[in-house]
Amino acid sequence: MAATPASGTQHALRSGDYEAVIASVGATLRSLTYQGRDLIVPFDADEVRPSFRGATLAPWPNRVVDGTYSFDGVEYQLPLTEPARSHALHGLASWLDFDAVDKGSDHVTLAAVIQPQTAYPWRIVVSTTFALGADGLTQTVTARNESASPAPWGTATHPYLVAGPGHVDDWTLELPATQVLEVTADRLSPVALTSVETPATAHFDFRQAKQLGSVFIDHAYTGLVRDADGAVTVSLTDGAGVGVAMTWGEDCPWVQIHTADKPVAELSRLGLAVEPMTCAPDAFNASAYDYDAGLLVIEPGAQASASWRYVAIG
Repeated sequence: MAATPASGTQHALRSGDYEAVIASVGATLRSLTYQGRDLIVPFDADEVRPSFRGATLAPWPNRVVDGTYSFDGVEYQLPLTEPARSHALHGLASWLDFDAVDKGSDHVTLAAVIQPQTAYPWRIVVSTTFALGADGLTQTVTARNESASPAPWGTATHPYLVAGPGHVDDWTLELPATQVLEVTADRLSPVALTSVETPATAHFDFRQAKQLGSVFIDHAYTGLVRDADGAVTVSLTDGAGVGVAMTWGEDCPWVQIHTADKPVAELSRLGLAVEPMTCAPDAFNASAYDYDAGLLVIEPGAQASASWRYVAIG
């Protein structure tokens, strides 16, 4: 019997010029190509997934500051999975092994259960469908609360987009967002929501497409400008206008952007993280902030869903 790869069971999908591989550990988008060119930074099947690359994040995205939060009058302490900054990072689902509950040549639905535990005492069934079509790859994440009490919830995905040859510095970003969340320099803890139009935050303003250059970004944006259908589109292109876009609806009012800076030069800025999120960083502590952090609460027996789509440009 062949050993299971480090990233779990592999689910290869194909439709037209698109191909994708979904790894079961973390319901992870391991690779996505269009006409053979990468749209995300891939990794090998038998590789431990680096940097949450392509993972499904739940029951919260981003950080819970100090790993502490209070919900319904009870205080909880989460494991500090980002020890360098002393935060709880990216939820509890990213290392779960998801089972395939439906599969075809162009789609797969994976499911796993977040079991009640000391720091998050709710049972949440998480299912996610990846579907390829002429309009690209769509991922939908659905959570069902199987507990007897309401549960706090948030979700996101964590791809690193690739526009073409080169690095993040060479590519052009268009991001229709009017507000950026300022954070502390050392721990990236939320501080205040600010307009991208101020002189101090102008380098975060990508409402008009511009080259990223050497700018460092590891910030959440909101105030997203949507089209008539309520969708927002973020695009990343190279000098020839070739690249990739992500589109999502009103279920994700936030997006995290990260230029993927690493201390080792050859591993740094290989792709741009674009993470549509149902809630802000540290949303489990929403009452601590003077803006709407978007925390969702799922009632017993109820569900919540969010989706996003990847599409090739050029």
